[in-house]
Amino acid sequence: MSVRLEAISFDAGDPAALAAFWSELLGREVTSDARGLLLAGNGTQLGLRFVDETTERSKRNRLHVHVTTSSLDDERRIVAAALVLGGRSQGSGHPPIGRDVYLIDPDGNEFCVIEPANQYLAGTGLLGEVTCNGTRAASWFWRQALDWVTVWDEGDQLAIQSPEGGTKIGWDVWPDTKGPGWNRQRFDLVADDVEAAVARLLALGATRIDDAAGAVRMLDPDGSEFSVRAGVVAG
Repeated sequence: MSVRLEAISFDAGDPAALAAFWSELLGREVTSDARGLLLAGNGTQLGLRFVDETTERSKRNRLHVHVTTSSLDDERRIVAAALVLGGRSQGSGHPPIGRDVYLIDPDGNEFCVIEPANQYLAGTGLLGEVTCNGTRAASWFWRQALDWVTVWDEGDQLAIQSPEGGTKIGWDVWPDTKGPGWNRQRFDLVADDVEAAVARLLALGATRIDDAAGAVRMLDPDGSEFSVRAGVVAG
């Protein structure tokens, strides 16, 4: 039974403001659904969802996104837009155009604007990658769960991508991001047959937590939360 990764979900103190920031940066429309504010993806670009949650972050984020650029002028434009919209630099001084630029969005989520010479993310689209803290066990779980293909496998690093291309998802082992409470960032899956999809995910190594707000909440082999809800898998 197949599933589709619909969106990366971000808990946010002000979801409307955060959705507006990413809407401007990625050129996507904001829509509202039962789960929050969505910047829908398409066949090759992952969606982003922003959920109203005021719980203070108690640990490092489990993932961040990579935004690609096509030229030095394009990199300057995206970095400048991010700063005008309320983002800020992670370093001091002027952002180093021509290299990867490390930024923070208005809600404190880290992201990178990738320099245009980067060949690893060539052709992925504007939202080039979601990079996660995780083990090889988790990355192999997600490869099988999504029926994606491995596009990078070296040391502790593994990355997968839809057979149609687009946004990659990568894993690497970072300093510990675990701590008390629920992760502020999660994978939101949809399935046309939720219980069949859940059974398959359990067989792959996931753990079922509970059912809440119409979704089944689960843990991947690393203990990172995700949800499965009824929805359209194709497209």
